[in-house]
Amino acid sequence: MIARESKLVVRTPEGISFPLLLASPISRFLALIIDIVVIAVLSALISWLANIVAFLGDIVFAFTMIAGFALTIGYPIAMEWYLRGQTVGKKMLRLRVMDEQGLRLQFSQVVMRNLLRFIDCLPGFYLVGGLAAVLSPKSQRLGDIAANTIVVYHPKIEEPNLDQILPGKYNSFREYPHLAARLRQNIGPRTAATALEALTRRDTIDSDARLELFEKIKEHMETAVRFPPEATDGISAEQYVRNVVDILFRPH
Repeated sequence: MIARESKLVVRTPEGISFPLLLASPISRFLALIIDIVVIAVLSALISWLANIVAFLGDIVFAFTMIAGFALTIGYPIAMEWYLRGQTVGKKMLRLRVMDEQGLRLQFSQVVMRNLLRFIDCLPGFYLVGGLAAVLSPKSQRLGDIAANTIVVYHPKIEEPNLDQILPGKYNSFREYPHLAARLRQNIGPRTAATALEALTRRDTIDSDARLELFEKIKEHMETAVRFPPEATDGISAEQYVRNVVDILFRPH
């Protein structure tokens, strides 16, 4: 079902390149179907609640119509904003809306791409939007083109091969087991995951940017635990991070 994605390489100003899998029109269509079902269920719930107070007559009817319209517009906007580019359908199929340049998704972009759904729906059931996505090199419908957004597919990440990332080299930090224990206690999971990802993606980063990136990670780690000079002299910032990650993910 996710069979026609193409790859887009986004390059940040810092020189870091991120390869992204663009979601295929088919996967986006399936996510849309799921979201339509969600909206239909919510609309049915509103109608059911309205029937409870049916004695109010025209007021309830008007409220139901307005609520249904607001739900159709507001659901994708609210979900994509609060879930950082995802709706229920996108989350189930591991899709996410992103800025075309890899920058932070703005609320105005979320509003723009969803307001233009009405044009993408023409003349019926997303014919215009579907053709645009098929013909676009970035699988963008008209709303995406106007809002400078793309929809990407995030495959399930497999556990990294630590033996390839952390070859069995001498780790001077292991000579200080009390500091290693304190390191595991003070370094949070977010920092550990960031350091591991930096090592995993090191070959996709320009050399100058890589030096700067590992230097910053090292400086942050040094605020948690500082090893004596004899353990750190002569090793690069990248090796420093590699030693720390080795202790965090392979404690024994």
